[in-house]
Amino acid sequence: MPPLPSLRGPNRRPQRPRIPVPASRAIVDCAVYVDGHRLPGKYTHSAALEEVRRRNAGFVWVGLHEPDEGQMATVAQTFGIHELAVEDAVQAHQRPKLERYDDLLILVLRTVNYVEHDMDTVSEIVETGEIMVFVGPDFVVTVRHGDHTQLAEVRHSLESIPSRLALGPSAVLHAIADHVVDSYLEVAQLLERDVEAMEEEVFTPGSHMGIEPIYQLKREVVEMRRSVNPLASPLATLTKEPTDVIPKEVRRYLRDVEDHHTQVADRINDFDESLSSLIDAALAKVAMQQNLDMRKISAWVAIAAVPTMVAGIYGMNFDHMPELHWTYGYGLVVAVMATVCIGLFITFRRNHWL
Repeated sequence: MPPLPSLRGPNRRPQRPRIPVPASRAIVDCAVYVDGHRLPGKYTHSAALEEVRRRNAGFVWVGLHEPDEGQMATVAQTFGIHELAVEDAVQAHQRPKLERYDDLLILVLRTVNYVEHDMDTVSEIVETGEIMVFVGPDFVVTVRHGDHTQLAEVRHSLESIPSRLALGPSAVLHAIADHVVDSYLEVAQLLERDVEAMEEEVFTPGSHMGIEPIYQLKREVVEMRRSVNPLASPLATLTKEPTDVIPKEVRRYLRDVEDHHTQVADRINDFDESLSSLIDAALAKVAMQQNLDMRKISAWVAIAAVPTMVAGIYGMNFDHMPELHWTYGYGLVVAVMATVCIGLFITFRRNHWL
């Protein structure tokens, strides 16, 4: 009798072939720009590139949102993007960086978004995303991960300035970098509001600000710093090193972006230092409160020790004890205990222990 097939392993459930999803599903917008103006009509990414090379003028701008490996490979094959760059574009979670493959520039930017939250609770404050910009001689391919920092408004803003678009694909690179760095400034302003509110709460007499919200905000500031600070080196390279892809006019605009980025990086470092000081202040405040509580407890223990000691002595049940059989002995002992306790209370109150 032949053995029964195993219920485990490859015979358990045959794998179904994966149905490829066309690249058009990931493409948000695709347009051809000639002399700074968008050509009418809709294009696929391959047809748009053919149109540009047929005219020998203009460039293509293709925008993708979270493409899978197959979709990105299709677009990369059309535009001649290296397979290592394709892998980075699909996996995301890259540090801000600038790479060059022959005449192709690749800029990776981390995006940030401020999340409204309750100051006294531990919650996410800064969410991050990613934008990869592939700049070639006659095309720009942008790959966006995350639902914030929409690039549609960047495209619409550029289309309203044909003279800027006429500078070529590098103008798109500058516009995206400028938009991302401006969003850094907006988030930094909102974080500054949170830091100031926490400072006021911590140093307000009688407040009970916990350590957890401060530490959470510090962690979010560190996350933002990881997204913002590494961009300094790519921006410096774009502004200082001459390249055929980035003309001189665009490098001038990029210097302004670099200045704004430096401002944001400095503010983030200030936030980090302020929050570290706030954590130290909050811990010191907790320690001080504990010392005050220990003072109060020690004072009440000292007051309670007097009647406890007297009652313990007279509770030993010896026959021959001073004033044991005296008629006024009980009242005298109670009066002495009350006098000593009141004296201790007044002493501790004057020394601010109670």
